[in-house]
Amino acid sequence: MLGVLGFSPDDEAVYHLLVRRGQADPVELADALRMPLSTVAAALSRLTDRGLTKQGSDEAFLVAPPAVALGALIGEQQSALRAAELALVTLAEEYRGATAGRTIGELIELVTGVDAVRHRFAQVQHAAQREVRSFVTAPFVAVPPGSNTVESVAVRQGVRFRVVIDRPALAEPGVVAETLESLRDGVQIRVTESLPIKLILADAALALVPLAAIAEGEPGAVLLHRTGLLTAMDALFEAVWRDAHPLTLSAASTLSEDSDGDVDTPTELDRQILTLLLAGLTDPVVASQLGLSLRTLQRRLRHLMDLAGAASRMQLGWYAAREGWV
Repeated sequence: MLGVLGFSPDDEAVYHLLVRRGQADPVELADALRMPLSTVAAALSRLTDRGLTKQGSDEAFLVAPPAVALGALIGEQQSALRAAELALVTLAEEYRGATAGRTIGELIELVTGVDAVRHRFAQVQHAAQREVRSFVTAPFVAVPPGSNTVESVAVRQGVRFRVVIDRPALAEPGVVAETLESLRDGVQIRVTESLPIKLILADAALALVPLAAIAEGEPGAVLLHRTGLLTAMDALFEAVWRDAHPLTLSAASTLSEDSDGDVDTPTELDRQILTLLLAGLTDPVVASQLGLSLRTLQRRLRHLMDLAGAASRMQLGWYAAREGWV
């Protein structure tokens, strides 16, 4: 709790014990906490300097009323954050003003090397205040499936993510598992037949566009600031997003084989199968991604067609959509 106010775990342990006891001398606190006396003394000094404790007439330390002492520190912290927010607005305006007068070379940055591209990829996501949009297509060079740790953190901070992934990428190892995890986090994902480029956009301020791979050369990317090219990338994403197929998977889904083939309603595994097939993946690819044998996959499909009274997969897809199976 006190860590956000700049106190160490030792400070917090000493303070908590002192709050429970009301007062105690350093030796008592050291014995109770099994800490070196010097550590306790240093913690008491820091707590006293910040107004949380005070030394009595003897060796004992008294604790100040937490509502008063901590309330004052929290108020200071809030004031500092408000000042930082105002500074951020000012700096952002200054940056936009400076950007308006930049040369093309300053607005378009060439990034080369796997590590540099991966670093810029993370930075673009961190820079987003409202939304991150991206195109996902194979091959995966700088950011392979399962390595984008920034996404889940940004989602928890309230940043909206919209992702378009093409069908060939869904067939790559590990992509379906990562897609399922992203959907559970609240990422909006759509599928399209193919994508012309990889792309990631932070709000309408930054874009990272990988360059075509060169044989025996380092991978590269272009970081775009506010330029006409950035506007074009923005429009391209929205056009592809409108026509792409929404991908949804149950949050309770698992990626294990379902051994129960006699139930009268679709299982969670069945819903995964239907969703991936409706997204355009072939039977072998779906079976591979879900860890099933091709025979098991086709058995599940026959069972679903029987449940739906469907004579073809097209009829099964129509029935599944109508009944809310996917």
